[in-house]
Amino acid sequence: MASLVPKDKRQLRACLICGIVLNHHVFRDQGCPNCESYVRMRGQNDVVIDCTSSTFDGMMAMFQPNKSWVAKFSHVNSYKPGVYAAHVTGRIPEDIEDALAQKGITYHPRDGTADE
Repeated sequence: MASLVPKDKRQLRACLICGIVLNHHVFRDQGCPNCESYVRMRGQNDVVIDCTSSTFDGMMAMFQPNKSWVAKFSHVNSYKPGVYAAHVTGRIPEDIEDALAQKGITYHPRDGTADE
């Protein structure tokens, strides 16, 4: 379970799509564990920068997201266990948002604007 928590606190970034918090180099080297199948971050530094943010508030550790009402409320109940940001500042580029919509994926902005 401890392997889910980022060890190096420098260069932490949160995915703008799912909110998972990882180090920049993890997104670049391995991609996002939740979003990689439809937003290819692995090996694409520019996509990592576009689809993640270093500005986020609050963190919650989800070990069993499928059983957590907090995970359901935060729209992360179908994602992998890990550390997630409560709010992430920023939005994904419009072209990526359009590509997600074409694949039937609903983008829930993590910056709180969807609640307004």
